[in-house]
Amino acid sequence: MLEIAALCAGYGRLPVLHDVTLRVGEGEFVAIVGPNGAGKSTLFKTISGTVAATAGRVRFQGEDLLAVAPAARAHLGIAHVPEGRQVFASLSVRENLEIGAQTPAGRAAWRENLEKIHTWFPLLAQRAKTLAGALSGGQQQMLAIARGLASAPKLLMLDEPSMGLAPTIADEIFDRIVAIHANGGLTVLLVEQRVAEALHFANRGYVLEGGRIALEGTHADLQRNDRIRAAYLGM
Repeated sequence: MLEIAALCAGYGRLPVLHDVTLRVGEGEFVAIVGPNGAGKSTLFKTISGTVAATAGRVRFQGEDLLAVAPAARAHLGIAHVPEGRQVFASLSVRENLEIGAQTPAGRAAWRENLEKIHTWFPLLAQRAKTLAGALSGGQQQMLAIARGLASAPKLLMLDEPSMGLAPTIADEIFDRIVAIHANGGLTVLLVEQRVAEALHFANRGYVLEGGRIALEGTHADLQRNDRIRAAYLGM
């Protein structure tokens, strides 16, 4: 579904990504882990178009994504849930979801998707008229994920969904993500600081260090890797 080859990107004269190559197959759950500052969020921003690539190739379902305007990429079926949640605080929960549904697929499947979203996140149905800014951090993260789902995406990119959340709330968010992938058949690309959980639930994983892919493999391969166990799993 998503193929990235020799991708380079950065901010002005500051390079961040160096020759990054990875792939995400349809229906897969793929995790990208690594230390802070490794370029994980920059990778997502390059895929969604808010950071320009300086070299390399990105293809989504066979289409050259770098030739597609950033604003049009969501309409291809890519939903990017950024770190820090970034909900529209002055709008209600329902209005946030309606904004997420402004793709052709999202508009066509609005009622069906809203029912699914309320099944996965029942609190959002209860708080439909509540301003998003009045929600707790965990509730805002649920809303951010749900807003991405409202677009009826083919690929859901989640950037640090557990960031800033209490462990019990982060566990709940993770459980919902796993359920969405398992029950909906949605392709998921996850950047996550909770390395153990990310690798446990993912089909495959990549380790990004210093803007480069340092390791890749199945979740079992990476969990057995001594370097991963020492650096990220505390073992």
